[in-house]
Amino acid sequence: MTDTIFALSSGSLPSGIAVARVSGSAVRFVLETTIGRLPEPRRAALMTVRDANGEAIDRGLVLFFPAPGSFTGEDVAEFHLHGGRAVVAAFLAFLGSLPELRLAEAGEFTRRAFDNGQLDLTEAEGLADLIAAETEAQRRLALRLAGGAFRARAEDWRRRLIDLRAYVEADLDFSDEEDVPDDVSGGVGIGIAALRAEMERELTAGQRGERIRDGFEVVVLGPPNAGKSSLVNVLAERDVAIVTDIPGTTRDLLEVHLDLAGYAVTLVDTAGLRDGGDVIEAEGMRRGRARAAAADLILWLDEEGDGPPEDVVGLGVKVLSIHAKIDLHSPGREGLGVSVHDRTSIDRLLQRLAQEAASRLGGEAPLVSRARQRQCLDQAVAALRDAESRSLPKEIMADRLRQAGEALGRLTGRIDVEEVLGSIFSTFCIGK
Repeated sequence: MTDTIFALSSGSLPSGIAVARVSGSAVRFVLETTIGRLPEPRRAALMTVRDANGEAIDRGLVLFFPAPGSFTGEDVAEFHLHGGRAVVAAFLAFLGSLPELRLAEAGEFTRRAFDNGQLDLTEAEGLADLIAAETEAQRRLALRLAGGAFRARAEDWRRRLIDLRAYVEADLDFSDEEDVPDDVSGGVGIGIAALRAEMERELTAGQRGERIRDGFEVVVLGPPNAGKSSLVNVLAERDVAIVTDIPGTTRDLLEVHLDLAGYAVTLVDTAGLRDGGDVIEAEGMRRGRARAAAADLILWLDEEGDGPPEDVVGLGVKVLSIHAKIDLHSPGREGLGVSVHDRTSIDRLLQRLAQEAASRLGGEAPLVSRARQRQCLDQAVAALRDAESRSLPKEIMADRLRQAGEALGRLTGRIDVEEVLGSIFSTFCIGK
């Protein structure tokens, strides 16, 4: 028999309310033991919660969700108690003393929901991202996944693949039957091309989805003592980088995470770029250039307004040139200027960075947001591209369609995903 699991599902203690969740076959026994009866399903009941000896632990709201109409697909009970440490400790200790009950592992409630068909892997990943979301764009993206948008699209693709494969295999296996038209798979190529094009569009949009989830990355480059670290400290509103007048103070990469207009932005401070310097400084410059090459935007900061050198322009990343320390220079210089002592200039820069993030990441939330999802779709697209070949024997075409279907199965968790389940569900907290 599968163990019945329990855990505190709400936040850290103490709190106003603490929610303890129980899921499994022994839930009815737990309810009858603690409150003396089964409450009406899905209706909160104010009850005194007691231990096995009848001693009151607390008084709170109790809910019962019978299977299969619950989050996990099993019988589920929730106890909304006062959020004192002693109350919660006493109640959890009591649950742990009951037969067939044990404390849940991280993500085990969600894993049971997956095992019982209540959600697929894309929805589970969306739920994990929703819990972890720190910006509005991340929330919208995660909510779309958790709500089943990707699941619905993948199921539509899978059904269409099954139909296409059926046409090809009917042409192979039943071509001599009177009720099967000649060359029934002749129009399959059009259907394959349409499917592939849809998946490729989602893959393209997915680059934006991964950036929304991971953060729009801005790398700050410039010569030594241009004010890069001072600017990063002001934007972060805390001292994250050491600031001195000595060239080469910054040696390694320093990251600051910002929320700009609802978008996650990662700001990276780097070593000043110059000729010479010691071995450590040279390594810092190398790391800065490498990080900039993979960034979404380079913020080039200098006092003279000369613009970035050719080796920075040659990285192929959009560069936003900023005049530094405008409070020390005469007015009238063109372009965007900043001073760490001028809040108006800092606000202008933040607004510009928010516009850059919105221009790249804005629009409807995409479906693909994780490398695992992109890999599965890449495999499906590759199989469909092979299947489109007009010279391909029908046996091979059918096999390529099967491979595409299996890739979609791995995407949603229908097949061959045991090796990734532990990684996905371990990211959840205890009680979820």
